[in-house]
Amino acid sequence: MSKTSTALVYGLNDVPPPAKSALAAVQHVLASIVGIATPSLIIGGALGLGAYTSYLIAMAFFVSGIATFIQCKKIGPVGSGMLSLQGTSFAFLGAVLAAGFAVKGKGGTPEDILAMIFGLCLVGSVVEIVLSQFLDKLKRVITPTVTGIVITIIGLSLIKSGFTDFAGGARAGEDLGKPIYLLLGAFVVAVILVMTFVGKPMLRISAIMIGLIIGTVVASFLGLVNWSSLGSAQLFALPIPFKYGFDFDFVLFIPIAFLYLVTAIETSGDLTANSVISGEPVKGDLYMQRIKGGVLGDGINSAIAAIFNTFPNTTFSQNNGVIQMTGVASRHVGLWAGGFLLLLGLFPVVGSFFLIIPKPVLGGATLVLFSTIAVAGVRILASQEMTLRRVYIMAVSFGLALGVTLVPEATQHLPSLLKQVFATPITLAGLSAIFLSLVIPEEAEAEVEMT
Repeated sequence: MSKTSTALVYGLNDVPPPAKSALAAVQHVLASIVGIATPSLIIGGALGLGAYTSYLIAMAFFVSGIATFIQCKKIGPVGSGMLSLQGTSFAFLGAVLAAGFAVKGKGGTPEDILAMIFGLCLVGSVVEIVLSQFLDKLKRVITPTVTGIVITIIGLSLIKSGFTDFAGGARAGEDLGKPIYLLLGAFVVAVILVMTFVGKPMLRISAIMIGLIIGTVVASFLGLVNWSSLGSAQLFALPIPFKYGFDFDFVLFIPIAFLYLVTAIETSGDLTANSVISGEPVKGDLYMQRIKGGVLGDGINSAIAAIFNTFPNTTFSQNNGVIQMTGVASRHVGLWAGGFLLLLGLFPVVGSFFLIIPKPVLGGATLVLFSTIAVAGVRILASQEMTLRRVYIMAVSFGLALGVTLVPEATQHLPSLLKQVFATPITLAGLSAIFLSLVIPEEAEAEVEMT
C-alpha cells in the first residue's frame, strides 16, 4: 500500500455511513458547483442566449449527476469505478463559442445556435469513445509537450472573455472599463486569494464560490445586481432530449473533434492522480482498465450531455484535492454526489441564481480560473526537460496560435475549410505541436542533450 493510502479514512471500496457519505459528497459538490455552471453561463452570455441560459445551467447539473454516477459506479466497461466527479469542460469553450458565433453570424436564432453546438458535440463524443480503446498508442502522439501547449493556449484564449467581463461585459458599451467595474473585479480576485492562502482547506477548495457570493453581495449594495431574473425563473423542468434540435457542419466540427482527443489525455492524467491519492495502482492491467473505462465514460457522458442540451463533460481534477483533504476515497460517496447534482439539475431556479451575478464579479472569478488553466499547461511543459527540440516545438506552436489570435485577418483569404482550422488557435497549436513532434526526430533531441 502506498504512503498516500495510509492517510485515508475510507478506501476506494469502503462504504462510509450515510451521514458521513452525504457530508463528504456535499464537499465534492461545493468544490465543483461553480466549475459546472460557469461554462454555460459564459456561453449563454457571449452568444446572447438570454432566458435559455438558466435551462442550460440546470441541464449541466443534471447531466453531471448522471455522468458522476456512471463514472463512480462503473457500468460494464464504462466508468473508472473511482471517486471521480464529472462536470462541464472548460477546454471546449473556445471551439463552442466559435461555432456559436459562426451560426449567429449567418442570422441563426438561439435554437439554431444550440442545435449546431450540441450536434457537433454529440458527433465529437464518438472520437473520444473510439480513442479510449487506444490510449496506449495515443500517448505516443499526444505527448506531455503537446498536451501542455494545448492546455496553455486554451487558458490564454479564454482570458479575453474573462477580462471583458472583469471590465463590465461585452454589452457594457461605453461603460466598459468604468472604475467601479474594475474595482469590483479586483475585489473578487482579492477575496479568492485570501480564501486560498489564508483560509482553511475547505475554504481554499471553495474559494471561487466564496468570491462569487461575496462579490455579488457587495455588488447588490452598489445597485449592480438585477434581481428580475429570479422572479421569472422556472421552478422545475423536465429534461427533454434534443430540446433544440440537431445540426452539423464538418468545418466547425474539426476544432471540437481535436479537443476530444486532448481531453482523453487530460482525463487519463486526472484518473492517474486519483489512483495515487486513493492508494490504488498506477500500472498494470487493473490500472489500464480503469483509465480506459474512465475515458470511455468521458465520451459516453459527453454524448449524454449533448442529448440533454448541455456541453461536453470531463473528470474534475479539483475533486482529487477534496479526497486529500477529507481522507475519503470511497467511490460510494460519488454516488451521493451524483444524486445531489441530479436534483440540482431538476430545478432551473438554481441556475437563475448564477444569472444575477454581475459581469465584473463573474469576470474576477473566471479570470483566475482561465489563468489557472494556462498555468496548468505551463506546469506540464516545465515538467519536461527543456531540450532544443521541445523549445522549438513550443516556440512555433505558440507563435502560430497567438499570431492568429492577435492578427485574425491573416487567414481571411484562405479557403473556408482551411480558415476554420488555421484561425482557431487551439486547433492550430495542437496540430503544429503534433506535426513537429513527428517531423523532428527524437534522436536530434538526444544529441542536443549530450552536447
